[in-house]
Amino acid sequence: MTDKNLKIIKYPNDFLRKKTEEIKDFKDPELLKLVSDMVKTMEAEKGIGLAAPQVGSNLRICVVRVDDTVYALINPKIKSYSRKKEIFEEGCLSFPGKFFPIERPVKVKIRAKDPGGKKLKIKAEGLLARVFQHEIDHLDGILIIDRAVRPVK
Repeated sequence: MTDKNLKIIKYPNDFLRKKTEEIKDFKDPELLKLVSDMVKTMEAEKGIGLAAPQVGSNLRICVVRVDDTVYALINPKIKSYSRKKEIFEEGCLSFPGKFFPIERPVKVKIRAKDPGGKKLKIKAEGLLARVFQHEIDHLDGILIIDRAVRPVK
């Protein structure tokens, strides 16, 4: 089983607008392979997050690397948001070289499973909270141009 770099789907490809399907089978070896390939691709592209739709999969998976910690989230859901929000420039591997001002809550609580099916609860703030929100948006077919504070041409 060799890891490989996956092709990143770029906007305006319609696949980026599809909602993803929850994973029910945690015994499928293809799940671990996809997660591994997604991490390798994210790192090769110098990204800090990658969602399955960005590599042509309709599964509810995202991977994130912040502060040398890699998170592989299966079926993630945001359970709560802070009231406090901040505007910050975000980029996206599906919009190479482009950055948009996005307002997001500064803290979130996430529920997900790891690739083995173990339940995860994560409290995140700052950059980690922002990246989780960005990647979970991808899983729901929402792109950064939909959240940009100023209109996007």
